[in-house]
Amino acid sequence: MRRHNKPRPFLTGLLFLILCGLACGRLISDGSDITSDGVNSTKVPRFIRLYAAAETCEQTYGFMPCTSTALGNLFLILVYGYLMFLAATYLSSGSELLLEILGPGLIGGLFLPILGALPDALLILVSGLSGSTETAQSQVSVGMGLLAGSTVMLLTLIWGACVVFGKCDIENSVAVDSKDTKGFSLTGSGISTDIWTSYAGIVMALSVVPFVIVQFPRIFHSNSGKHLAVLIGLIVSISLLISYCLYQVFQPSVQRRRLAYAKHKHVISGILQHLKMHSLGKLCTEDGRPDEEILEKLFKSIDDNDDGILQRSEVKALILGIRFNDINLDEEDAVEKVMNDFNVTNDSAIDYTEFKSGVERWLEVARGGGSVNHSSSMKYIDNFHQLTRREYDLLGDLSDEVVEGVDNARSTTVKAVLLLLLGTAIAAVFADPLVDAVDNFSSATSIPTFFISFIALPFATNSSEAVSAIIFSSRKKFRSASLSFSELYGAVTMNNVLCLSVFLAIVYVRGLEWDFSSEVLVILIVCLVMGFFASIRTTFPLWTSILAFLLYPFSLALVYVLDYVFGWT
Repeated sequence: MRRHNKPRPFLTGLLFLILCGLACGRLISDGSDITSDGVNSTKVPRFIRLYAAAETCEQTYGFMPCTSTALGNLFLILVYGYLMFLAATYLSSGSELLLEILGPGLIGGLFLPILGALPDALLILVSGLSGSTETAQSQVSVGMGLLAGSTVMLLTLIWGACVVFGKCDIENSVAVDSKDTKGFSLTGSGISTDIWTSYAGIVMALSVVPFVIVQFPRIFHSNSGKHLAVLIGLIVSISLLISYCLYQVFQPSVQRRRLAYAKHKHVISGILQHLKMHSLGKLCTEDGRPDEEILEKLFKSIDDNDDGILQRSEVKALILGIRFNDINLDEEDAVEKVMNDFNVTNDSAIDYTEFKSGVERWLEVARGGGSVNHSSSMKYIDNFHQLTRREYDLLGDLSDEVVEGVDNARSTTVKAVLLLLLGTAIAAVFADPLVDAVDNFSSATSIPTFFISFIALPFATNSSEAVSAIIFSSRKKFRSASLSFSELYGAVTMNNVLCLSVFLAIVYVRGLEWDFSSEVLVILIVCLVMGFFASIRTTFPLWTSILAFLLYPFSLALVYVLDYVFGWT
């Protein structure tokens, strides 16, 4: 269960009052005389006093504090950024409470991912809706900077930090839970995740397809199809968003089915290993087929009442005697599946012929369907047993986790709804002032708005996911590492589909110019590199964190070189 800091609405209100108190301004009339408002007599420290410059400062909503100075706008960015962080925290806390009450499925698969990306989506939305088309074209780079910065930060700095804080000793290509004795060994220390985390990484890599579509006119040096490419990219992005939400809704049921099949395979391998041990390694003849004499003796050893058939109770005794303590096994379900494998006549009993045919099929499965003669050694049964256990571990069985109940569902629901409304309201109200502050700071310092939003804003809007992922990873458990990286991949996927959908809708509706080739290239490189890692491995040694960390400054440098040296923009 994820834990977040308790929301503090009072602190939010107090911070806003302090902000208003520090923002000392002057009202400039259309006349020529300026009447003193007492700014010079205030006791606000000079290093944090915000002055309103009549020639450039325009108050958001007509009353929000504004300034044209670099220091003043930096202060506003910090304050508004913190308010956006609080909004993200409220949304996350409310989502967690709803998940406790309603469980996964529609809530966990559809509602929560959208809420997690809501602050970013609102910032992107207001960056392209402000003022005239020229103003929107100028400010929309804030949205692109946030979109690219969030993706890059999560997959580089936070991804690398999760590996460092969650590292355990790697033995037999798997990180051992809670064992960290190798220090900062680049190859002997790292983390392991389940196979579903790999799937999440692959889905994340596929989510960059709309970026490529929008870039087609640039790739082919065509100016006529830019607007159409944006529309197609928007349609594909929305389609991917819907598909991803449906995948999140139905993925738990798919996971349960695959896990049940993996358990059954492990039971098969365990029974074969048991038969091999009791036959002293002579289960098969020279041609690789089951030895009938040995099988008959094994059959009789299982048949307790010597009636010539194996009843359900005798199969259950066999499974209980093997003791599958290494997996969370439902004995009744395991017995049912074994009976179905052997009993082809459906008479609730297994005769010797069915037993022999069933063992022969199982041995074929253990060999992998090959025709290689393993009669000289039955080692492939042990290998099959290890393989099925590894497959079970990779799927990540969460069925034995304790689910805490909710004492007062009604009050918890009300609290969750209020937190969601409060978080949405704060994000909606302060997104526009934050974008204006970034734009004004850019004008005051001549730093491009893209780099300001790329570096600063993601730490505000994605801090909840980042902190949660690092905390879970630091538990040094297989499951917590899987959860951490799944959360990171999921957040990036929502950035690439939901936030990009909002961005492309603004560009298409307002007729803005799509001029973000270098930014798109950075997103593609980072997503594809980290997605490739997720697709080919489930264990990440410590050296992979170094690569992730280096991708962050590389991304900044690449955008700067392409835009300001080669003139891509």
